[in-house]
Amino acid sequence: MNNNNDLYSKLGVSSNKEDVHKAIQNIDKGLFPGAFCKIVTDIRNRDEFCSIFHTDGAGTKASLAYMYYKETGDLSVFKGIVKDAVTMNIDDLLCVGATGPVFLSNAIGRNNKLISGDIISILINEYSDYCEELSSWGLNTIPCGGETADVDDLVKTIMVDATVFTTMRREHVIDASKINNKDIIIGLASFGKSNYEIEYNSGIGSNGLTLARHGTLSHIYYEKYPECYDKNLDEELVFFGKYELRDKAKGLELSVGKALLSPTRTYTPIVLEILKSYRKEINGIIHNTGGGQTKVLKFGAGIKYVKDNLFESPPIFKIIRESSNSSWKEMYQVFNMGHLMEIYCNESVCDDIINIARRYGVDAKVIGNCEKSPLKNKNILEIITPFGTLEYK
Repeated sequence: MNNNNDLYSKLGVSSNKEDVHKAIQNIDKGLFPGAFCKIVTDIRNRDEFCSIFHTDGAGTKASLAYMYYKETGDLSVFKGIVKDAVTMNIDDLLCVGATGPVFLSNAIGRNNKLISGDIISILINEYSDYCEELSSWGLNTIPCGGETADVDDLVKTIMVDATVFTTMRREHVIDASKINNKDIIIGLASFGKSNYEIEYNSGIGSNGLTLARHGTLSHIYYEKYPECYDKNLDEELVFFGKYELRDKAKGLELSVGKALLSPTRTYTPIVLEILKSYRKEINGIIHNTGGGQTKVLKFGAGIKYVKDNLFESPPIFKIIRESSNSSWKEMYQVFNMGHLMEIYCNESVCDDIINIARRYGVDAKVIGNCEKSPLKNKNILEIITPFGTLEYK
């Protein structure tokens, strides 16, 4: 596989979703157009409040869980998939400063010829259990049931999604449009083992799993799991990597399969504590999901984002890059590369915010700063890496 910048698109996925953004460009952007989530009128029409209704899911990571289960018989991996789906929603809410209570509904689409009732039971129970865990950290999360649909004609294995709803005071909204050229950027690590996680987290999150799966896993799975890829893809793009799911790889504390399946880290207890003391000093919180390290380009105006002190890339990303032969520029555009959450704030509170994260066993540090963009009203991003300086617009 030749080195290139567009493996992800060749696999049928867009890191920036340009077509989606074009389709919704004329849709109302809500009360705070520059916020991380769309925020709308309060459901009870209270002038001082607003509402947020948000949906996300585990994406193709669910297909990877299916493969791992078939190889090992380990049903517990599906618990992590639920955490992925829920965290992708909850941590987005945290980005606008929402602190609950949160109502959560789940949606599961399955091929019932391949996905048994035992798997469905694991998924449904984990939605409830994870809501209890989030509530124990101070984010009251109320499970409201959901839908399990047998959609064999549409879904080849399984889709695991969630939807959340909450309200909050408008004065408490963190509006990322307020990010300015004096802000410092704090990164919260996506890898390691926090005080509230039960095992080491590779840092993979839930974005880029199509590239991670195909670029890392061996072609032996091409014949074995035809239900786990798009038959319209060229065969050379399907599972063209170097590893089997049970393999150990340099630097990893987990097998390759378990590392790819590490649940998306939530920053719930950390951000809740930060918001109690420093909400007014924070201009933006960015969850590095779709678009990886380039996510912030969608927020603020006329900013040059300079990231010149990132965490060393965790082993899982080095493995994906080396196995897939992806370019480093694509890696930083697809994956979080070591930190999933960014806080844009005044320099005076940086040390306090970093110390809060570290008390929870999550590494944190200043990873960059904001400057005025040389391009009028246009954001640009400069990432300085050990592999060269990367620029994005």
